[in-house]
Amino acid sequence: MRTELFEPDVTTGELELEERHSLRRVAGLSTELTDITEVEYRQLRLERVVLVGVWTEGSVSDAENSLTELAALAETAGSQVLEGLIQRRGRPDPATFIGRGKVDELRDVVLASGADTVICDGELSPSQLRNLEQKTKVKVVDRTALILDIFAQHAKSKEGKAQVELAQLQYLLPRLRGWGESLSRQGGGAGGGSGGGGVGTRGPGETKLETDRRRINHRIAKLRREIKAMRTVRQTKRSRRTNSGVPAVAIAGYTNAGKSSVLNRLTSAGVLVEDALFATLDPTTRRTAAEDGRVFTLSDTVGFVRHLPHHIVEAFRSTLEEVAYADLVVHVVDGAHPDPEGQVAAVREVLEEVGAERIHELLVVNKIDAADEETMLRLKRTWPDAVFVSARSGQGIADLHVAIAQRLPRPAVELRVVLPYDRGDLVARIHRRGQVLDTRHTDEGSELRVRVDEQLAAELAPFRA
Repeated sequence: MRTELFEPDVTTGELELEERHSLRRVAGLSTELTDITEVEYRQLRLERVVLVGVWTEGSVSDAENSLTELAALAETAGSQVLEGLIQRRGRPDPATFIGRGKVDELRDVVLASGADTVICDGELSPSQLRNLEQKTKVKVVDRTALILDIFAQHAKSKEGKAQVELAQLQYLLPRLRGWGESLSRQGGGAGGGSGGGGVGTRGPGETKLETDRRRINHRIAKLRREIKAMRTVRQTKRSRRTNSGVPAVAIAGYTNAGKSSVLNRLTSAGVLVEDALFATLDPTTRRTAAEDGRVFTLSDTVGFVRHLPHHIVEAFRSTLEEVAYADLVVHVVDGAHPDPEGQVAAVREVLEEVGAERIHELLVVNKIDAADEETMLRLKRTWPDAVFVSARSGQGIADLHVAIAQRLPRPAVELRVVLPYDRGDLVARIHRRGQVLDTRHTDEGSELRVRVDEQLAAELAPFRA
């Protein structure tokens, strides 16, 4: 395998011939198990995988970061990464993803490493999947299928499981013919020959395929109805929160950026925290109070990733809409990641897709205790308004509380009221839904200068001073 790289000829914009035809090994991706106790610890048989990426644009570090992320995804799915390969090409090959001549080299790597699966860093067409499986003689999985598999492992709620199944079926439907040999070689009947096609060869095979398609379409329709009903429930809860005047804050960010850890620090929610990709799929909403006493809700959301499959975005739209209907988005970034700027761009792309790009954003750079000083200085120059925290140690969390309080929407109506001392319930509601600006105790009761929403202002009208 070639390990050296050549810069493209900037005068012609074309790639060097040797670079175009070389597969590049990415070092440091092997996670081969060496301790027998680790093997015993894993309950499921680990798949041994080789990763393959096509580097079409950007720098070599961009290409390696993408494959490193694919390795993390593969490990999260329970696989054992043996090799990571990148080929430099202008665009992926329409028939085999990597260059046709390089498929033989990939096959040699698969044989030498003893791998049983190839994972490609991109979404493959049905024909690309079929061609690669036939040539490498092992199972081929693309990035989309891998992410769907992780989502299927982590979904716990009824809504989450339905959303994942819908995404998986939508992905599977056009690829039925390409999944293994069992479906593509069902042809039989009179005159069935090795040439394929022709009279007498389209019996059971086509029937089996059509039956599977019909069943999947029926299941997709049923899942869509179920998710629509759950979406109605979610909208009802959301409108109830809106009517109560309680501001909503959503935590969004790249997968494994530490969103759940930040939520736990802010609210003591006790949400599952795990150093794994997509550990949180089912959104968690908690009530908490700002520095000035105003109550607001804080919702954790599913993590984003580069090239998040379109099927996932569509299936999880009702969940992701929690962000679109929020008053503030707390965007958590992993400050110790090799490419935090790229993560922010990927998250904002998904937020735009679900209509949340206009929501006020508070950028929170997490894991500052794990990042080097040079990176911190660069990020502070890039994002001067961001809050820098460590959810693990608690550093910067007090500043984050203050920043959230400053950005929460202020109630619209300011008025002065005198509340009798036996109306403590109204005082509590003002603290919960509004803001107390000034307090003075008189013989008649508590004189308060408050800022509240219009609905509560109407209820307080009889007590205006």
